[in-house]
Amino acid sequence: MFDPNDPRRNAAWQAAQQWRARASQSSGGALGGVKLVFTWLLFGLLLIIGTVVGLFLLLLGWALLPIMRYRMKKRFEQLRAEQAKTAGGSYHYRETHFRQSRPESHRGENTLLEGEYEVRDDKTRQR
Repeated sequence: MFDPNDPRRNAAWQAAQQWRARASQSSGGALGGVKLVFTWLLFGLLLIIGTVVGLFLLLLGWALLPIMRYRMKKRFEQLRAEQAKTAGGSYHYRETHFRQSRPESHRGENTLLEGEYEVRDDKTRQR
């Protein structure tokens, strides 16, 4: 009699059987096993090499941390000293420092007008 739940009538089961048949035909006997062993050995070797390279880079980064910390500390000290100089100095010193620190191409772009300024209302402008 016809059984609708028979696994041999299932399309997935039939595809798996075909795949199994093709795999058993193309294995090549002993040569396929040797290929499989060499593939796993190569994969393991690549994993070991990757781990060693990763550990080396990690150790290199840890070794460079004190050097980078020292450089950053010196840079911040220089920045703090420069800010302390400009904060304690006069207006003239700060303006001169600003002008000297800008590149030549931007010097004529913005000029500072010194003096006292007063904002007028629209009523006073019309007079």
